[in-house]
Amino acid sequence: MDQAAFEAKLNKEGYVTEISELEAHCSRPPHTHPFDVAGMVLAGTLTLTCDGQPRTYGPGERYIMAAGRQHAEDVGADGVRYLVGRRKK
Repeated sequence: MDQAAFEAKLNKEGYVTEISELEAHCSRPPHTHPFDVAGMVLAGTLTLTCDGQPRTYGPGERYIMAAGRQHAEDVGADGVRYLVGRRKK
């Protein structure tokens, strides 16, 4: 699924989407969000760690995170640019 198709799918499902960027080696400690999150990495890498299990996402890969799910975020050496959708519960 390409970026446009993914964004259209998210919008149809009630997500509000935007393009975001994080700088290289940015790290966010474990936290939660009060909304569902779905994203697609456009450039660089993003590692999400849930339940002690890290998973790295690269260009074209998508992820989904339910509201309230604790996770940590770590950005690779090239930073990350990603399409992110947020949907309030």
